[in-house]
Amino acid sequence: MNTVEIKCVAQKGAKIPEYKTAGAAGCDVCAFLTEDVTIKSGMRAMIPTGLSFSIPEGFEIQVRPRSGLAAKNGVTVLNTPGTIDSDYRGEVKVILVNLGSEDFVVKNGDRIAQLVVAPVTLGKFVPVAALDETERGSGGFGSTGR
Repeated sequence: MNTVEIKCVAQKGAKIPEYKTAGAAGCDVCAFLTEDVTIKSGMRAMIPTGLSFSIPEGFEIQVRPRSGLAAKNGVTVLNTPGTIDSDYRGEVKVILVNLGSEDFVVKNGDRIAQLVVAPVTLGKFVPVAALDETERGSGGFGSTGR
């Protein structure tokens, strides 16, 4: 298990993310609000967590939707998976979008997303004159027939 240091950017009251089961890959992160936020149908909002992180170099934290919010309310993380880079030290905010038909109210302490600590592999981008050929070639979405 990798150690991720957490700082509560607010005076107090922000909840430390926690894994709900021994086999969980993601841990719940909660809203840190002074008042409720209503996300109207079709709209989005940045929800503060009250937390900042020190992520070990070579890792990121991915911000992913909670399946229960998506299934029950149509609320999901807009830029999923969002990435928190290892060198970012600001407060983490989650961009929620309401794709449901009803307004959705976020209250302080609500579980709004899940965080997954993941290794990062960096690529070395090298310009070339031509690429190797594949069966798919330059076919786009749906081009594999599946």
